[in-house]
Amino acid sequence: MSTSLPARPVQTLAIPRQRVVVGILAGPEGVLMVDATYAPLSGKLAAAIKEINPGPIRFLIDTHYHPDHTGGNPNFAKMGALIFAREEVRQALITPPPPAVLAAIGDAASWKDPERLPIVTYGSNSPLKIHLDGETVDLIPLPSGHTNGDTMIRFETANVIMIGDFYRNYGYPFVDATRGASFKGTLEAIDLLLSTADANTKLVPGHGSLPTLTDVKAYRDMILDIRAKVQTMVASGSSLQQVIAAKLTAPYDAKVPGGTDPLPAGLGNSADRFVSALYAEAKATR
Repeated sequence: MSTSLPARPVQTLAIPRQRVVVGILAGPEGVLMVDATYAPLSGKLAAAIKEINPGPIRFLIDTHYHPDHTGGNPNFAKMGALIFAREEVRQALITPPPPAVLAAIGDAASWKDPERLPIVTYGSNSPLKIHLDGETVDLIPLPSGHTNGDTMIRFETANVIMIGDFYRNYGYPFVDATRGASFKGTLEAIDLLLSTADANTKLVPGHGSLPTLTDVKAYRDMILDIRAKVQTMVASGSSLQQVIAAKLTAPYDAKVPGGTDPLPAGLGNSADRFVSALYAEAKATR
């Protein structure tokens, strides 16, 4: 269940439900976690962490507010973890989503438990450092690429970066426009990642397998390519239905796992969702 990353006590745990990736820094001073996944998995996750390090879970960092990353917050807070996140994450967790979304989330996360909320918050221009277990952990605020409260976590000595969800290697890119995210922000976040990482950096996304810098650059090029094609069609007066029917992602579909698989709740597939979001952005900027 755990995969060791090189040289330092930084590890990832791949949680089976949608293969959410949780990161931990473990050593004599205790444990630091990155993301808490869904609430029902907290017991299993805590037990897995105890197998790696029996010390206290002292800190929990939320990469963004989505319930697959914060659902377990209250459970780990009750175990003694101090939660860090962007100010925007705390605000999102204070504000319940619409009833239909709450129903879809079910028991995966609570919007009522007061211990779900981050205790230490920071702004978009206020990076933080945590010094623990001989490691320096950088909490780097990102442009609004996946949500408006994204954070990239860098372990300086281990040379590991936890990306969050602005990079995906399962399905096409997704931006939470309800929280002010955009593909412009996604591209800016990718550029920041590329300027922060080096050839030896281990990159850890919020879901799926470990990418290389080459993978991230190809992801960026794919967004730019399809965005340009969508913009051209919008400029020529094409409707959303016409843009979707053009299957602009077709050259990439075989290389994107899950890209054309059905999404839950009748939401189509991630390829169409991706193109639809690009269309909305193109229309909004005309």
